[in-house]
Amino acid sequence: MLENVVGEKIYSTWVSMLQTLVPDGRTHRLSVVVAGFLTYAESVAYKENVNSDSAAQLSTIFENAYENFEQGEGDELRGLVEKLFEDAGVEYKRRNRKGDGYSIVTEAIYEFLHWEDMPWES
Repeated sequence: MLENVVGEKIYSTWVSMLQTLVPDGRTHRLSVVVAGFLTYAESVAYKENVNSDSAAQLSTIFENAYENFEQGEGDELRGLVEKLFEDAGVEYKRRNRKGDGYSIVTEAIYEFLHWEDMPWES
């Protein structure tokens, strides 16, 4: 669905970027890059919402994520981001030095949902 909304050229660029950046990339940097992808896709989806079923559906997914992700919901958005990583053929699940698992996808969605937050301005 992301590809349908942003277009094949942009989506394939994102896939290529992930293929290059993810293997040696740091999660805290990668998550912001992917959050930027989502922010762009959200903008396109809202602009195209009335003209495209895919854009309208993606807009709804973003709205649901804003409302429900903190409560452990938001599987639709997670699925879209996981598919992006899968299309790139790169792993999004990682382990820290202690052996605890975490996900670049979860971190990216958090960064996306908090894109406008600037705690130093509070």
